Amino acid sequence: MDTAALRTIEANGITLACRTWGPADAPPVVLLHCRGADGSDWTRIAERLAAPPRPRRVYAPDLRGHGHSDWPGDYRAEAMCDDVLGLLAALGLDSADVVGHSLGGIVAYLLAQRRPGLVRRLVLEDVCAPVPLVPPRPPAERPEGGLPFDWAMVRATDGQRNAPEPVWWDHMGRITMPTLVIGGGPTSHIPQDQVALLAGLIPGASLVTVDAGHLVHECRPDEFLALVREFLDRS
Repeated sequence: MDTAALRTIEANGITLACRTWGPADAPPVVLLHCRGADGSDWTRIAERLAAPPRPRRVYAPDLRGHGHSDWPGDYRAEAMCDDVLGLLAALGLDSADVVGHSLGGIVAYLLAQRRPGLVRRLVLEDVCAPVPLVPPRPPAERPEGGLPFDWAMVRATDGQRNAPEPVWWDHMGRITMPTLVIGGGPTSHIPQDQVALLAGLIPGASLVTVDAGHLVHECRPDEFLALVREFLDRS
């Protein structure tokens, strides 16, 4: 079993923490976590992606406002996307597979829209289409005590979930790489018609449902990994 190495990298004017697994010369894959988690959320998947017989070099950053990365106060998804762009540049990567879950999936599809040549293959786990919530999500109440993420990030991401930037929808046609969308099924709090709508907006995207709820890679890791590995291993 591979052990993650945690390092910090300067990118887009902030410090990002990033965990890595696997041989340095193996094909790269970037895993982007959901809101409120951090890169360690991917550990079970990353360890197996990094293992023989077809190992990969796996990178799992903490998004800004999460974990060991900086908490700079600006938590627009576009800023998180710029962070990942900066991270890939700092790592010297000119192409990588990208897997994003929930908030990380939004960051991943923005990356794919803005730099389609940088993303070889794209996987989106239980991510909704960029349409306004009706009714809007009400303001969340902050839990007591310390948190492993910046509460301002919750408020900011709720705002963009309630009213996504229209350009997110308009630029879905720019996602030209092979794309796999994985839905969590009826027990997910993400409406699955929204997941299907997202898949329909991306040219040529495939949609697969795993009845696991929102945390597909956590609750059904074997099925998730089989889908992802088979998809990423295609030439």
